[in-house]
Amino acid sequence: QVQLQESGPGLVKPSQTLSLTCTVSGGSITTIYYYWSWIRQPPGKGLEWIGYISYSGMTVNNPSLKSRTSISRDTSKNQFTLKLNSVTPEDTAVYYCAGASPHSYRSGNYHTYDLWGQGTQVTVSS
Repeated sequence: QVQLQESGPGLVKPSQTLSLTCTVSGGSITTIYYYWSWIRQPPGKGLEWIGYISYSGMTVNNPSLKSRTSISRDTSKNQFTLKLNSVTPEDTAVYYCAGASPHSYRSGNYHTYDLWGQGTQVTVSS
């Protein structure tokens, strides 16, 4: 059974870099042919897709966040990481890591993604 778990600080100051890690257990991020994704949900709003790193290491980011977003992986630890630069209070959200099969990804419906972490609250505040 593949499981995902987010980790990282719950409070980040404005202008700093938000850094979150997703640890995957029960399977390898290089051999499970999924798009390993980051998604967030600001308070009172819907899900927002941030980006993914594929099983092959290719990354794709949301154009609205692209200049501030970096997604990478550490295959030795079976982890993938999100870095979001120059955060503002508008980046306050519950952040989820998720795994999407190609079919689920192409559906464009994040709710159909196959694997989800429990989510972690990140608050941007001084």
